[in-house]
Amino acid sequence: MRLRALLENDALGLRLLGGDEELDRSVRGVMTTDLRDPSRYLTGGELVLTGLAWRRDAADSEPFVRILAGAGVAGLAAGEAELGDIPDDLVEACRHHRLPLFAVHETVAFATITEYVVRQVSGERAGDLAAVVDRHRRLMTSGPTGGGPEVVLDLLGSDLDLHAWVLSPTGRQIAGAGAPLPAAAGAELAGLHLAAVRSGRRAPHRAALGGTTYSLFPIRNNGRGGAVPPARDVRESVLSDWLLAVEADASDWPAARLDLLQGVTQLIAVERDRRDAARTVRRRLAQEVLELVQAGAAPAEIAARLRVATPVLLPGLGTAPHWQVVVARVEWDEDGASEVRGGPVAQALLEEILVDPAVTGPDSADRIAVAHTGDEAIALVPLPAAPDRPDGEAAEGPSDDSGTEGEDPALHADALLAAVRAPLSAGLGDDGRLTLGVSASVHSAEGLRGALEEARHARRVAAARPGRVCAAGHHELASHVLLLPFVPDDVRRAFTARLLDPLREYDRRHRAELIPTLEAFLDCDGSWTRCAARLHLHVNTLRYRVGRIEQLTGRDLARLEDKLDFFLALRMS
Repeated sequence: MRLRALLENDALGLRLLGGDEELDRSVRGVMTTDLRDPSRYLTGGELVLTGLAWRRDAADSEPFVRILAGAGVAGLAAGEAELGDIPDDLVEACRHHRLPLFAVHETVAFATITEYVVRQVSGERAGDLAAVVDRHRRLMTSGPTGGGPEVVLDLLGSDLDLHAWVLSPTGRQIAGAGAPLPAAAGAELAGLHLAAVRSGRRAPHRAALGGTTYSLFPIRNNGRGGAVPPARDVRESVLSDWLLAVEADASDWPAARLDLLQGVTQLIAVERDRRDAARTVRRRLAQEVLELVQAGAAPAEIAARLRVATPVLLPGLGTAPHWQVVVARVEWDEDGASEVRGGPVAQALLEEILVDPAVTGPDSADRIAVAHTGDEAIALVPLPAAPDRPDGEAAEGPSDDSGTEGEDPALHADALLAAVRAPLSAGLGDDGRLTLGVSASVHSAEGLRGALEEARHARRVAAARPGRVCAAGHHELASHVLLLPFVPDDVRRAFTARLLDPLREYDRRHRAELIPTLEAFLDCDGSWTRCAARLHLHVNTLRYRVGRIEQLTGRDLARLEDKLDFFLALRMS
């Protein structure tokens, strides 16, 4: 389509502010962004939509427009909802770079423009796509009549008899029509999708689960609301993109039906872009607080910033919350890893991990503020005061990790990753690692610097463990676990091999389960009756197994020193 077609559609209500002589430019796609430098996501020919959140003062317009012009975009459409009239400095910058500029009235949703461009660029659609899109132009609008992704999925079910769900990269349901997808099925589908993306297989990806066949379509994000190619390196977005799971086998679909689903994913991507735009304020708050904490600012200054953040993160709370800090790092193997920025990847991933897996919907992360610095992402997590502590009496030290669920609102490292470890491991593949550290809760600005360092130390403890996805909490910093990361690898391997290899070999040959028995025996503090009950064994059978462990290793599990050696060997293995 040509740019001038945008002016011919009265429903879009666009006003041309400059670039009359350039209206014959071809538009190949559409992109919504408020990044100060979106160049990495531009391939040329896009109509760029922006709400101007990147503009802080007049000096910002020239570099932003220069980047767009250098990338060869077709034109720029700026919304009036944020600043009212389009600033003169932006108009002048576009005139200087010969970039057509349109004003988008505050009553017109970017989704409406995106949907129009996507339909025009895609050419002739199949009859079912035209029926779905043309009859429901309000699909992804932000006005009171818009229904979000659920409207699209309802239409797929009613018009085409297709059951579909929008899932996060961890398998959490973002949207769905009809019966929800079981959490375990969502996690498994997400893992299969991520593994297929990492292997370079072409979408849609076919997955068989419990006798049901699904087709998995990627929903590209990173500021791309239209038909824009994926990022240069799949690792930049694989852990943050949503997916559309359709209960059907798309391998034998005609091109028209595939075209329909691709159009649906583009429309849903608009919702994803809007969700990310809503996170901008929370990310900025987290960044400001983090910079103050790392710069050693006065507690009063940090406290003032927290007072600004609290109403945004915990609306209606009315009292100062407790805070926790969570640090995450995504690292890739040396081969080509320098081209993948770990910080933004970890930021998007941490925003998803910190959402309660039982919560559905695209806006369920409205109490999470995550910043990133370098290859590290840092989350500032507000927590209501524990119910058994009056406001202002919370201790600065570690919170009690032994509290029962529902009584302690604090985050716990193992629980954070329990539901998402499998799909994330698939997305990380053979060359990526996610490590995460969680601080204790603090109740004042004075405690935030210590909480940040505590979370970073905990993450380093997690990094010393084997596995693609690892986490550690603050309570582990007060135990022997803190020492384990500093044991040289060759010493670690020799120590564990000497104690555990005879047991592993025996288990391999006889299926005797000596290693699980040893773990349970140590967990039960050497209690024969409790250990036998846990393993559902007779005490005599347990005594036989422990005797075999002692015979194979030459150790005595009645001695404290030998118990400690086995315990450390199991933790280091």
